[in-house]
Amino acid sequence: MEFKGQQPIYLQIAELICSQIQEGTYAEDDRLPSVREYATQVEVNVNTLVRSYDWLSQQGIIYNRRGLGYYVSPGAAGCIATQRRGVCIHADTGDWDRRGDAGIRPVCPGYASCRRTAIIPRAI
Repeated sequence: MEFKGQQPIYLQIAELICSQIQEGTYAEDDRLPSVREYATQVEVNVNTLVRSYDWLSQQGIIYNRRGLGYYVSPGAAGCIATQRRGVCIHADTGDWDRRGDAGIRPVCPGYASCRRTAIIPRAI
């Protein structure tokens, strides 16, 4: 994999994994390759890949089953699309909470675990 200089490598790997989830390479509850396997595939240090997996886990895109590995979270593809657009699609209604001086801030009333505040870094 070729990396760009302006973004940390672990985020570029996270973006690759997110793209693979959206493309269907990994479906909900599919096991991701082990840290060592994936690090070998993308030719990076294992610690860099651990950082990518940790970041994705913090974002709710993947989850860890202790001793078994990392898995794609249910609804991950939708959450990735949401984060890339900056709009929550989990709302049961079209009611968005409008707050702050900066304008509209989407708040999801229908999905308790949709607490993501960061948009996945991506050059659009």
